[in-house]
Amino acid sequence: MRILHTSDWHLGQSFYGKSRAHEHEQFLAWLITQVKHYDIDAVIVAGDIFDTATPPSYAREIYYNFIAQMHQIGCHLVVLAGNHDSVAMLSESKSLLSSLSAQVVPKVDTEDYSNEQLIVIKDKNDKASAIVCAIPFIRPRDIMKSQAGQSASDKQQQLQQAIAEHYQSLYLEAEKLKQNIADKEGYKVPIIATGHLTALGVSVADSKSDAVRDIYIGTLEAFPSSAFPPADYIALGHIHRAQTVAKSEHIRYSGSPIPLSFDEAKQNKSVFIVSFTQDKLADVEKITIPSFQPMAVLQTKLEDLTDNTKALLEQFSEQINAQNTLWLDVEIESAEHLNDLQQRLAEQLADAPVEVLLLRRCKKARKLLQQSQGIDNKVTLAELSHDDVFQAKLESLDLQSPEELARKARLQQLFQQTLVKVEAQCQQQTSKLEDELSPAFADNSQVNGAQAKSELEASS
Repeated sequence: MRILHTSDWHLGQSFYGKSRAHEHEQFLAWLITQVKHYDIDAVIVAGDIFDTATPPSYAREIYYNFIAQMHQIGCHLVVLAGNHDSVAMLSESKSLLSSLSAQVVPKVDTEDYSNEQLIVIKDKNDKASAIVCAIPFIRPRDIMKSQAGQSASDKQQQLQQAIAEHYQSLYLEAEKLKQNIADKEGYKVPIIATGHLTALGVSVADSKSDAVRDIYIGTLEAFPSSAFPPADYIALGHIHRAQTVAKSEHIRYSGSPIPLSFDEAKQNKSVFIVSFTQDKLADVEKITIPSFQPMAVLQTKLEDLTDNTKALLEQFSEQINAQNTLWLDVEIESAEHLNDLQQRLAEQLADAPVEVLLLRRCKKARKLLQQSQGIDNKVTLAELSHDDVFQAKLESLDLQSPEELARKARLQQLFQQTLVKVEAQCQQQTSKLEDELSPAFADNSQVNGAQAKSELEASS
């Protein structure tokens, strides 16, 4: 029995105005090749298939086309919703997709969870080969009721307990099913659990992407690994860097397949191929995903920009061509007030195969400029993040007392919650505009989408 664990595709992401369609199409084509090469029995996608609740049409097309291709090669697919995914959108096609060996789990159902969230994976001989406790992103309202007068700490403990109880309940049902299979078939199958959350003991230090902003702000900071059931493998999503959880080889995040922020540009992206011998974990192999779009952070003095860019281009020489330019986040090491920074940058990089998607002073230079000149007059909003502006405002209030510090923490919490909502709304509007302005996006995508639709209709 062999599964492939992946997550956090974020199909339809708009990256500083740039489409990721080409990268995602190449990744999914590469993934199909790996499924064939390693003779994979099932692929598990642990959440955040799409970047927004209303993904652009091309993102939906390549998603359906991938499912059709998986069906053609006889590989099962288990798709779990993440916090970026729309429950309604994933639900509308799940019944049809089940006929293509794709099991989609948009949300938890505490009333009839064993019917949808217990999935038996069968091999090519139609024999049971694994049981999946298919748990998607869990919204607090799905498993608990808010009680008047509860403190933030009480709510956090209640949510953590509710999530742990849901895992344990589903795992107990899986054990019963495993025993039934053993009694009937004479062999044992592994139990695989999934999840889309932040687990205690993971590293997010090298990823500041908005996509990995804390899911349960103010309610659940991290789920303890000890609260997971004793499944043979636990496939997690939400954290974009591939890693184990609390040094447990059987609890892993696969990470995202492409960098979703410049902070992730240096990460080696990967998927995990997990092998079992009956119900025992035999091996976990990390397969590195090729880079489909060169991108980098360039921190430089303005006078060294040209030379440093040339040096950077040499590092990416094999990836850069007529179709692929180097995407840059340029951080200038200068505390001077430069009115013509954009113009000077454009002049120096005019003939270079690069696109500057983000231009700003480095954090140290911004701080020096703010201290010496004042933020209002010398640093433009374009150089500051939302957090920078909000934190500067909080610092200006000079909150010192315990009551004021508690109020500050609450304000930060509310700001993060509001920011998540506003960014989601902005992305939805962007997706709608992309659909309206680009109805004929990528002829190849249209052909693939038509093929996928034809396959869906034929199988139904």
